[in-house]
This record gives sequence, structure tokens and C-alpha cells, in this order.
Amino acid sequence: MTESSLVTLNEESVKNNVTFLKKKMGNNVIISAVVKANAYGHGIEHIVPLFEKYGINHYSVFSYHEAVRVYNCLSERRTIMIMGWISDTDITDAIDKGIELYIFNIERLVLAIECAKQLNKKVNIHIEAETGMNRSGLTEEDLIKAIAIIKENEQYLNLVGFCTHLAGAESISNHSRILKQLKSYQRMSTVMETNGLSPKIRHVANSAASFIYPKARMDMVRIGIMLYGFWSSSEVFIQYINNRKNKINPLNRILGWESRIMSIKEVKTGQFIGYGISYLAQTDMKTALIPIGYSSGYSRSLSNKGRVLIGGHLCCVIGVVNMNMLIADVTHIPNVKLGDEVVIIGKQDSLEIKVSAFSDISDELNYEVLAHLSELIKRTTIKKI
Repeated sequence: MTESSLVTLNEESVKNNVTFLKKKMGNNVIISAVVKANAYGHGIEHIVPLFEKYGINHYSVFSYHEAVRVYNCLSERRTIMIMGWISDTDITDAIDKGIELYIFNIERLVLAIECAKQLNKKVNIHIEAETGMNRSGLTEEDLIKAIAIIKENEQYLNLVGFCTHLAGAESISNHSRILKQLKSYQRMSTVMETNGLSPKIRHVANSAASFIYPKARMDMVRIGIMLYGFWSSSEVFIQYINNRKNKINPLNRILGWESRIMSIKEVKTGQFIGYGISYLAQTDMKTALIPIGYSSGYSRSLSNKGRVLIGGHLCCVIGVVNMNMLIADVTHIPNVKLGDEVVIIGKQDSLEIKVSAFSDISDELNYEVLAHLSELIKRTTIKKI
């Protein structure tokens, strides 16, 4: 390994997760792979071709920049949907490429139509409804205005979808709020139908909602975290396995992260290690310097808390996590040497460090840990489980 660290993607795990989710959702429900935030840290250019290989034909992103990255790494034309940011100057190119857009305010609808007129092409749109999350989307009052604009400009619009986002379907504490949102969505959907507008695809469910609220699957589900082998929450997983004889997790983690020891040092009792005075050697110690830090995505909040695997042993991260380096205690490892493999996420011999372990000792969610992995880290695909 020539890089300071390496992210590995397990192809068999991709195949397993896609197969499981397709079977669970059924043949009539489209799975849109959510690949925002650099595909949850897995790397758009690396994971999208794998998803495509195993039958995913629809991709959801947050921004225009992400959409272009997906567009450029697909082997053939697939559906790409921008759920969030796109600048005024990039809408024309998105329309030209056939990329679909969320319409969450009147201003964007008007601008999209203007750009479509300039190109003499139809813009593919998804009307996003504000149903109670109070983040983005058209209110019922805005929807009436949008309907009038759409009907006046039908020759420049292709009404692909009608959607909303559910506020926290992964937690039972949000149950009543989700039910209210679903009612609001149905009411607004009826308004559209009454006004002669029939979107081809209705979609409201993310990973959690597609399992907790099966009726919310509708025509399409937007699956993110579960494609990568993680459950949205322990509640979702427990509900899934609760009435099943087989209690084995059907999802496999795709991502691993590894590095190498770059230096080994002997430290005497009573000496401080690393920046400041956060760690004092209580005995003679041996430490290993590892070339990853918070610039790589290993949070500074894991200082004196994190764990890595070296030589089949669990090793404590000691001292403050630096921008580019961290220090691990390897006193208990015989024959440790320069260049030894360091596993940050993944398996080594009989031990494993999961992404959830980061959440257990810091305030980071699984989503955060993955999204913070630097895009500069090299990604590579492996085929074995």
C-alpha cells in the first residue's frame, strides 16, 4: 500500500445488499440508490458502477455536482435525480443531460421552465410537498400556484414525480408525526389529481420508512444507508427480525478502512504523549504512529477513546488525534513492526471494528462517520466476503 490509508469496498456485500432489498421491496417498486455525500463516504465513482452491475437503475443525489459525477461513471443512460442544490447556471446543463430535479419552491419551477424554453426541451421534475418536516417543499397554497404554472407550460415539463420526506421514520417516537405527514401527502396528491396532473412516480420513503411503513413504498423508495449495509436505527432492525426465526442480520457492510504503522516509539513512565497533557504514560510504553487523522475523517472526538486493530489485537488510541496522524498503544503486541497493517474499520483475524463503534464512543452517527471519510482516500474494490 503506497497511500497513507485505503478504503476497500466489498463487491459480494454490494450484491448481497441489493439482492436482499430488491426481494424485500418487490418487483413493482423502484429502488433509487441514494449516493449523496460521496455515496456515504464509499466513493461515487467506485460504488455506482457496482450498484449498476447488480441492477440499480435509478440514483438520487443532493447536488448537481454529485449528479454529474454519477452521470460520468455510468456505463449507459440511467435515471439521476437531484433532491437538493443546483445553481441557476447549472439547471440548463442538467436539463440537457436529462437529469431530474426536485421542485421545492415556485422560484425554481419558474427558472426550470425558462431554461427548458431556451433549450426547447422538457425538464423532468419531481414536485416536493411540504407535509410537516418544515424543511423544503411546496405548501398546499404553493402547490395550487405551481399547478397553474405547470398547466400553462406543459409543453416544457415532464411531471415525473410527486414526493415528500418523512421526518424521522427510524424512531417510534415520530410515529404520529409520520402518520400526519402521510395524510398530508395523500391530500395534496388528491389536489393534483383533481387538477388533472398525474405524476408517474409517487415516492416518500427512505430506508427506514420502506421497512417501518410498507404502504409508504408506493412506486419508488429512496434507499441510502441500507444499501451500504447499515440499518437506519436499532429500532428498525429489531422490528425486522422480531418475528423472524432467523435472527441473522441480512445486510453486509461494504466498507473497510486500513492503514499502516509509520513509526514506533518507546515512551518512559511519566512522559506525556502527543499534544498537550491529555495523556500521561503510567508505565513504560510502546506506541505506534499511524498516518490518519481528522483530515482523513477520523474524528478528533476519538482522542483517548478510539480503537484500532493491529496484529490481531485491539489497541487504544492515546493522546489527541492530529490532523494527519494518531497514536496507538501497542505495548501489549509482541513483534510489532513498521508497516504492520492497521484496521480502522473492518475485520482483522477474529476481531472487528464496526462503524457503530465510533458512535458508541463519540456523538457521531453512522451517517456522519461515513460522510466524513475524505474523498482523497483511495478506494479499491475487493470481491471476497
